[in-house]
Amino acid sequence: MPAVLDIHDVTVAYHRKPVLWDVDLVIEGPQLAAIVGPNGAGKSTLIKAVLGLVPMASGRVLVFDQPVASQRKRIGYVPQRESVDWDFPVSVLDVVLMGTYGRLGWIRRPGRAERERARDCLAQVGLVSYERQQIGQLSGGQQQRVFLARALAQEADIYFMDEPMAGVDAATERMIFQVLSDLRKAGKSIIAVHHDLRTVPQYFDYVVLLNVRLVAAGPREQVFTPENLRKTYGGRLALLDTVGEVLEAGPR
Repeated sequence: MPAVLDIHDVTVAYHRKPVLWDVDLVIEGPQLAAIVGPNGAGKSTLIKAVLGLVPMASGRVLVFDQPVASQRKRIGYVPQRESVDWDFPVSVLDVVLMGTYGRLGWIRRPGRAERERARDCLAQVGLVSYERQQIGQLSGGQQQRVFLARALAQEADIYFMDEPMAGVDAATERMIFQVLSDLRKAGKSIIAVHHDLRTVPQYFDYVVLLNVRLVAAGPREQVFTPENLRKTYGGRLALLDTVGEVLEAGPR
């Protein structure tokens, strides 16, 4: 089987300042993978570089052994909530229907089958009763669930998610991760930027540690260690001591 994601020698620079430097990463699938690192480490930039949303100074990216441009229908994306215009006059159902466009093309309009699929996806995230509401009227956690439903409607094989748990409550976080776990069991791969180190052992089976350069990547049990975290985060000892206690306790 080809690698789910194959990144080679990827460098991204903003105003000549490297944000990612010479990153090599191969992820075999299916995986539920966390990209972890301090603020400014290039985590979101890595996902955007993979998707072609920011230019690379060097390197190449393959998804399922093919260039990303030829694999768009197999890729789902959940952006950061802050990057979305929530005042745009569109309903919850319309947002989820956008996930079906990749398979329909831009000429055909969504029909009954696509609407049923969109409602099924809303049901998976507990929002089927909100389909007629304007997206900006929802809470932050509900908005995040809508974008997860849109990604589900894409019926992708690999999902990239940029901090899908940011700003959500504990119940929403558990619900989102249950959906992601179900996708993983169905043979899909999820690669998510994640900021809460304490919950990494609970939710993820693969970890990418990043701080401009790749520090380590692999199965969580091998990579998510105090030594590697110190290499990634430097001297933030209070944070690392808390994570060390979580690691000693083991996944819940």
